[in-house]
Amino acid sequence: MEVATFAGGCFWCTEAVFLEIKGVEKVVSGYIGGKTINPTYKEICTGETGHAEAIQITFNPNEVAYEDLLEIFFGTHDPTTLNRQGADVGTQYRSAIFYHSEAQKTKAENYIQLLEKEKLYDKKIVTKVSSATEFYPAEEYHQNYYNQNSSQGYCQMVIAPKLEKLRNYYKTKLK
Repeated sequence: MEVATFAGGCFWCTEAVFLEIKGVEKVVSGYIGGKTINPTYKEICTGETGHAEAIQITFNPNEVAYEDLLEIFFGTHDPTTLNRQGADVGTQYRSAIFYHSEAQKTKAENYIQLLEKEKLYDKKIVTKVSSATEFYPAEEYHQNYYNQNSSQGYCQMVIAPKLEKLRNYYKTKLK
């Protein structure tokens, strides 16, 4: 098993996406990249801890390649908006990849270069690639949020369309 850590705005959205991917064994929503030890959601929401809302993915590289995870990550959020995803604004909603090995770092940087070269986005990609630091799991009510709250307004308006896009474009990668 390997670990990948991505921040793509609201962790409820990215968690819901990656829970559907073949080869993904576990997805944990949490916080990474800041200075506060054991931050709470309330602290994160201030934008003053330096942490990003992120997910940590445990995956089987024999079933899903890290490059596939990168493709899905970039295909299901907007990597061109600095410190925001949709209506969620603040550094805690930044787009970032936290690598766990030099190989992951190289693959992430190369993938971003490829996307830039192919001009798949109208604006420059602002996703930051950084070494993984301490990851703090979010409070229990944030875990598996979409599947436990799918009828909630935010889930219907923001997460459901991302899942629809995932299911349309990445059918072969789904569980």
